[in-house]
Amino acid sequence: MNEKEAEVRKAFRQQAEFCRGLGSPITAEVLNTAADKLSGDTETGKRILFWDGDPTAGGDNVTLRLAGGLHAVARSGDDERLAAAYRGEGDVSAAVEAALVEHDAALLPWLDTAPQTNEAGRAAVVMAGLLVAADRFPLPIDLLELGSSAGLVLNLARYRYDLGGREAGEPTSPLLLKPSWTGAPPPDAPVDIITQHGVDRSPVYLSTPAAEERLTAYIWPDQRQRLETVEAAIRLARAFTPPVIQGEAADWTEKRLAQPQADGVMRILFHTIAFQYFPDDQKDRVRVAIEAAGAAATEDRPFGWLSFEFDEAKNACELHLTLWPTGEKYHLANAHPHATSVSWKG
Repeated sequence: MNEKEAEVRKAFRQQAEFCRGLGSPITAEVLNTAADKLSGDTETGKRILFWDGDPTAGGDNVTLRLAGGLHAVARSGDDERLAAAYRGEGDVSAAVEAALVEHDAALLPWLDTAPQTNEAGRAAVVMAGLLVAADRFPLPIDLLELGSSAGLVLNLARYRYDLGGREAGEPTSPLLLKPSWTGAPPPDAPVDIITQHGVDRSPVYLSTPAAEERLTAYIWPDQRQRLETVEAAIRLARAFTPPVIQGEAADWTEKRLAQPQADGVMRILFHTIAFQYFPDDQKDRVRVAIEAAGAAATEDRPFGWLSFEFDEAKNACELHLTLWPTGEKYHLANAHPHATSVSWKG
């Protein structure tokens, strides 16, 4: 076994333990089986085992690319043995081992793109951050998102929220996001989103059943509540299409933040578990554009940077907010990666 192959198999085992810790034993078994059984005899196995890049969760996250593909096969009806295993009715390891060979051609394209940021539940932590920003600057909001995927988080104004007892959002929405909460609730402030725009390198446009299926395939099969949340968010997105365009994060950020900002409007740029997937040069350019926008901000035209990202060094997902013109920084919360639980720091 060469060094790259060992690195890849280790990444699968590490992600398996991460999934087990987050309450998905089936996904853990899927990934452990892949760690043991991936072979260079298949095109999918060959590409994964000699991955050109960082295979880990903090890099290209090739493990969850494959997990999404296998879940899609299980949901497709093309492999009843795998589908039964995903329902908890069969031998997961044996079914996955067979599927890696039998569905090689179907799995290979899933390696082309990073797992989509389709976790609509993360809108809860974004809304909490917006409440803090709106408490400081009670102004209408121009909302911008990087790594939008299908725009399910960008559509956050369409959902209703119970954030530690603080109600927010659209009170008549059929989708309620109510993460378990420790700490004080976020402030009671008016969040008025007047414009919203997003960008993604490979956006998912929810115009076909295949696109909807792609999103749901990234949800772990034994986490029914997550699946119900994303399905409800998809139904709302059909009625209220999120404005997401295809593009590179840095190009789009530079152009968007260079556009004039109206007096009496707060502009906020945010991203959720997306920044890690950007190339380093893109990250650097985004940061430079953000700093320039912050330097140009005024009390009448404030600017905010809201991020919910995984800190590998701390092994935690943290919600951070920076507000200009003062540049004040807030570590608002630590939260479950899917935002199902939140520890609020304020």
